Amino acid sequence: MAMLVLLLLSSLAVLSPPSEARLYNNYYARKCPSFNKIIQDTITNKQITNPSTAAATLRLFLHDCFVTGCDASTLITSTPFNTAERDADINLSLPGDAFDVVVRAKTQLELTCPGVVSCADILAAATRDLVTMVGGPYYNVGLGRRDGQVSKASLVEGNLPRPTMSMDQIIQIFASRGFSVQEMVALSGAHTIGFSHCKEFISGIYNYSKTEQTDPQYNPRFATGLKSACADYPKNPTLSVFNDIMTPNKFDNLYFQNLPRGLGVLKSDHGLNNDPRTKPFVGLYASNQTEFFQAFTRAMEKLSLYGIKTGRQGEIRRRCDAFN
Repeated sequence: MAMLVLLLLSSLAVLSPPSEARLYNNYYARKCPSFNKIIQDTITNKQITNPSTAAATLRLFLHDCFVTGCDASTLITSTPFNTAERDADINLSLPGDAFDVVVRAKTQLELTCPGVVSCADILAAATRDLVTMVGGPYYNVGLGRRDGQVSKASLVEGNLPRPTMSMDQIIQIFASRGFSVQEMVALSGAHTIGFSHCKEFISGIYNYSKTEQTDPQYNPRFATGLKSACADYPKNPTLSVFNDIMTPNKFDNLYFQNLPRGLGVLKSDHGLNNDPRTKPFVGLYASNQTEFFQAFTRAMEKLSLYGIKTGRQGEIRRRCDAFN
C-alpha cells in the first residue's frame, strides 16, 4: 500500500507544473513583509507623475515573458560583450517609465530587505497593481520567481508579435507558447491603454495602393486624424498616438468596441476584427466588459507563469539591469 501511494505521489509530481507549484502569494511574508507596501507606494507615485507608466509596464511585462519567460531578462543592459534583449529592434520603443518604476521599487526593496526580492517578481507584481490602478481587473500573481541569467537580442526576433504580422503569424506565436486564440485576443486587449508609434502603422495611412491612399479598413475621418498626428513623422520618429482614442488612460473594453468602427490603429487591430477565428471574441468582449476582464485575468495569470525560473535556475539580482 505504501509503495502504491509513493508511486501515485511521484506521478502527480511529474504531471504538475513544477514552476507553478513553487510560487506562493505570501512568498515574502517573512523574508520581506513590506514587499506589497513598497510596490504600491512606488507605482502610485510613478503613475501619478507619469500617467503612461501603467501601459508602459504592461507592455514591458508582455515583451519580457514572451522571449525567455517571465525572468526580467529584458531589463538587462547591453555590454561591449553582449547585446541584450532591450536593444533588439522591436524593444527599442519600450518606454523608459516601465524600466524606471521597476528600478525604483528594487532600490527601496534592497534598502529594506537586501538580496531577497527578484526583479522578475517586482515586474510581475507592479504590472498587476498598475493594471488594477487604471481600472483593470485584479488577478493573482504568485511570487518566488528568480531572475534569468541570459539576455540576448538575437533571441527576440520571431518570438514577439509585430503589428505588421499576419493573423496567422501572430496566432502561431501565441500557440507555440500554449495560448489559445481566445487567450490571444484577450491579451491583445492590453491595447486599451498605451500608445503606438507612427512607424508601426504609417504604411496603412499613406500610399496604401495606387488607387487608394488609405487602407479601407480605417474609418476615413480617423485616418485623416492619424495623418495629421503623424505628419512630422519623417523628422520626428518618436511621434505616437493612443491605441484607444476614446479612453486612452482607462483599462476597459472600448478598444474592442472601436475595432468594428474602423478605429483600430494597427494592422493587427484590424486583423482581429476581420479574421473569422478572432472576430467572435472581439464581438464578445466589445459587448461584455465582464467577459473581457475574466478572460484577461485568466490569460495574465497563465502568462505570469510562462518560462519562470525558480530555485537554482536563476538568481536574485543586486540590480535589475545587470547580472550578478
